[in-house]
Amino acid sequence: MSAKSEGIAPNASRLLWAGFMAILAAGVGFAIRGGIFDNWGKEFGFTGAQLGAIGGAGFSGFCFGIILGGVIVDKIGYGKLVALALLCHVVSAFVTFGASTPENAYSFLFWGMFIFAYANGTLEAVANPLVATLYPTKRTHYLNILHASWPAGMVLGSVAGWVLDDKMQLHWKMQLALYLVPTALYAIMFLGQKFPKSEAAEKGASFVQMFKPVGILGAVVACYLLSLFFGDIAKAFAPDNAKAIGYGVGGVLLIVSAIITKFSIGSILLFILFVTHALVGAVELGTDGWIQNITGNLFTSEQGKYLFIWTSAIMFGLRFCAHWIETKLKLSPIGLLLACSVIACVGLNLASSMQTFGMALVALGIYAVGKTFFWPTMLAVVGDRYPQTGAVAMSIMGGIGMLSAGLIGGPGLGYGKDRFAGEALQKADSAIYAEYKAETPSTFLNLASTQAYGLDGKKLAEAKEAKEKTPAQQLVVDADQQGDRATLKADAYIPLTMAVIYLLLMIYFKAIGGYKVVRMDEQSASA
Repeated sequence: MSAKSEGIAPNASRLLWAGFMAILAAGVGFAIRGGIFDNWGKEFGFTGAQLGAIGGAGFSGFCFGIILGGVIVDKIGYGKLVALALLCHVVSAFVTFGASTPENAYSFLFWGMFIFAYANGTLEAVANPLVATLYPTKRTHYLNILHASWPAGMVLGSVAGWVLDDKMQLHWKMQLALYLVPTALYAIMFLGQKFPKSEAAEKGASFVQMFKPVGILGAVVACYLLSLFFGDIAKAFAPDNAKAIGYGVGGVLLIVSAIITKFSIGSILLFILFVTHALVGAVELGTDGWIQNITGNLFTSEQGKYLFIWTSAIMFGLRFCAHWIETKLKLSPIGLLLACSVIACVGLNLASSMQTFGMALVALGIYAVGKTFFWPTMLAVVGDRYPQTGAVAMSIMGGIGMLSAGLIGGPGLGYGKDRFAGEALQKADSAIYAEYKAETPSTFLNLASTQAYGLDGKKLAEAKEAKEKTPAQQLVVDADQQGDRATLKADAYIPLTMAVIYLLLMIYFKAIGGYKVVRMDEQSASA
């Protein structure tokens, strides 16, 4: 059956593909930005942690877009949010293009990335609940199709980056402007369309009713990540009190959430899903934001783009197969997530020791198979089990995933690279380390105890670009590559943890009679 005949609305197929194009625009922008991190490092002298923080803004902004959008979308309608996203996509381009000197670049690139991500989050606040509503009996299948647009966008963005950067050597600003093309296309596809209401909105559920299953437990996860975000923002004007300010804002938001839900504890299962999705964001999107940089460093920039295209193409193709996997292999959504976690862990471990391009194809191909179904299938599980939340729980979970990618995954990988590379060079030659170490230390999660010195971005770039490297420069390059390998190995522990959680969830569902889709009239009796 076609997407049109299986949807509950006559324009279901048009809306599905409009959402597809919207997320594709985000994927194109994400891939191009990831591919020009090295350009920014060379031009402005950023450290790995600074680049990680800029990339992190590309996730944290998404969180605000998807959470705020998810809270209001059932009340104001989808069309107004699509218009807001379009405006933000255009504005983000102009803000990013304002970066011109080492003094102003960090601020312009950070906030340009944030606004771009806010637009992406707003669009997902529309697309995820919209597709879940349009296809209530096949949410896993059609949400995976919707999110096949993400790797498709990354393939297009990577190919464009390869041609425009490696071949034509155009300035990074010209490369980045490319994502405005699919942006215009999704605006046209959404124009004039009539949108259905979610099951919760159709039955007149209030915002409080939608928010209650999230409750205090779910708010704790989101507010902790928000406290990290506001703590990072506070560093600009109150560096000594940034952590306290962040936790203060997070605490206030938690109290507000408790009052709104009338101090509902919330669902323990939904809390576990939120925590797990934070891990999904860190390992999938956090790794995606760095993988071109890492593989381009271990091999060549061009080969790094080939590998990124390879993994994205695998994801694109497999996301059309979720329904076949469910029906033919008899895997429930939780069973699918468990299998993917194990596969992703194996792939990252193999990637940490890859020495040849052929081995990289195998290792990263395995990792790609593993990460393919994480994000959309997690959204489907929330849609299946918590229909009374409308867009709220689904959007908050998406925001948690992106916040985690921006505050834990991306910066964590940047911090890991700085720490491991610095330690490797210091162990090899302390005098060369003293010459090449960055002026400012890197930290993780604002913890002083994690302080470590990476390598200076400009000096590292000079060592890499030297045609005839001195022994000192070769040591620096080798240490930098050791840092990348150690970072990938550490990253593999995240899907390992996820596998344990999914195994426990499988045991739980088996104990209550198996995984099944819940209707609103059954919600009170469900987990």
